[in-house]
Amino acid sequence: MRQRSVIGLAALAMVMALLAGCSGGEKNHAEAPSDKGKVRTELTYAAAKDINDMNPHLYTGSMPAQGMVYESLVENTPDGIKPLLAESWDISEDGKTYTFHLRQGVTFHDGEPFDAEAAVKNIEAVQSNAAKHSWIQLSTKIADVEATDEHTVRLTLTEPYYPTLLELAMTRPYVFLSPRDFVDGGTKDGVKGYHGTGPYKLAEHQTDRYAVFEANESYWGGAPKIAKVTAKVLPAGETTFLALQKGEVDFLFTDDRGTDSIDVEAMRRLEDSGDYRIVRSDPMNTKMIVANSGKQGSPAQETAVREALWQSIDRETIGKQIMSGTETPAETLFSTNVNYADIGLKPRDFDLDQAEKKLEDAGWKPSGGDGIRAKDGTPLVLKLYYDANSASQKTEAEFIQSTARQIGMKLELVGEESSSIASRRSSGDYDLLFNQTWGLAYDPQSTIAAFASESSYYHATSGIASAAELYRKIDEVTASANEETRKVLYKDILTIVHDEAIFIPLTNGSVTVVAPSDLQGVSFKQTQFELPFEKMYFE
Repeated sequence: MRQRSVIGLAALAMVMALLAGCSGGEKNHAEAPSDKGKVRTELTYAAAKDINDMNPHLYTGSMPAQGMVYESLVENTPDGIKPLLAESWDISEDGKTYTFHLRQGVTFHDGEPFDAEAAVKNIEAVQSNAAKHSWIQLSTKIADVEATDEHTVRLTLTEPYYPTLLELAMTRPYVFLSPRDFVDGGTKDGVKGYHGTGPYKLAEHQTDRYAVFEANESYWGGAPKIAKVTAKVLPAGETTFLALQKGEVDFLFTDDRGTDSIDVEAMRRLEDSGDYRIVRSDPMNTKMIVANSGKQGSPAQETAVREALWQSIDRETIGKQIMSGTETPAETLFSTNVNYADIGLKPRDFDLDQAEKKLEDAGWKPSGGDGIRAKDGTPLVLKLYYDANSASQKTEAEFIQSTARQIGMKLELVGEESSSIASRRSSGDYDLLFNQTWGLAYDPQSTIAAFASESSYYHATSGIASAAELYRKIDEVTASANEETRKVLYKDILTIVHDEAIFIPLTNGSVTVVAPSDLQGVSFKQTQFELPFEKMYFE
């Protein structure tokens, strides 16, 4: 069995150039305790992109930023669903009615009371834009929402839906904005302000430069110890590395689309300085390549092509060398610690001989002198889109490109902004693109629901022979009130997409934080999309 795998020269050159260009530099925090003899109360983090529109009922805003400003009725924790803006709740015997008893004395940042009327207006605002939220199945199952008294909200569903509380706990869209910020009674056409109930409020925003969040001194959970959090927009790579060295920013974390602003070697260099420490969460998600089975005329329509690409990827090398051991190889879409995912799916090992055989058997033959295969006059060429702000994605893409070339497959690499890649995913205008599962707290239900959503992975799944069966089982599993039935359905769903090789796993990823050594309280939520800044403090 051949296993030809070397890190591309381009990847090595990139790392060496970064380290060479970033030598020297002194840390110069304006508020460091050693300079002023007092505890710091401000934190500046490097952001790969602007916070954008912070409307919590839409999807262009930065999720880490929205997580500071807005809150949901309930919170997903390692110990299950816990109260947040709702102190308690009741579920009817038929599973269709949820009654939430709201926390009293809570106000929005503009002073408006958070009560049942405000909660109902927000949920109705989300529901009035149903097409936008089709990826989240709860949005299709809400029949009615009403305030039964000043502090009680009753949510009625069309049918039982077991992930209801999980989806209400998401960073968006079921979070709450002051009704004063609504435009024409809603939020789908824009908002006038960004006043939530969360521990921080947006104080200043300079587009593509920075955003400042100040502590909500009236926060129902107590004012945060970090009085000001600034998100500073910086280009990924050397610029961000130097900014950390110089103290222009003092915090870095994997952003809401898995983008890493500096590579692992640069992180370790910062850690070795003694000024920073690296904190990583438990595995949260699976990094993957999504293959578009529904794109007419693309080789990605063929199962054999997708399988061959899968077996041409050396995940061990990606995890150990490109990611310096910080991520582990992923053989299936979900790791076995995800609910319903430990079903014994057969892994596809890295095996270039088997990959070539799959292509040969499917009629893809060597053509011309460049070694690229072709079939019926169509060359085996696919475009692979990656996040231009992610150093590791670029390196992974180059490495995957090099091994795919050895089996006669040409990958054309295209780096774009994450928002552009998200648009391609929704429109179906791609052969292959990097993406990741929703993450531990949301899966499998959220990623699987996205298989059938036109704003997400519908195009990727629509070209397989069993697409109709897949969509039917997705509808059935979320409505099932029987645990054993759900297990069977989830096994069928995961087996279908595994056998069709639509979602090609790479590594299991975590949220990575580069934090000042004196910053305490760094922790993680049950999501890779936000951090609990309100729990952080300096010694």
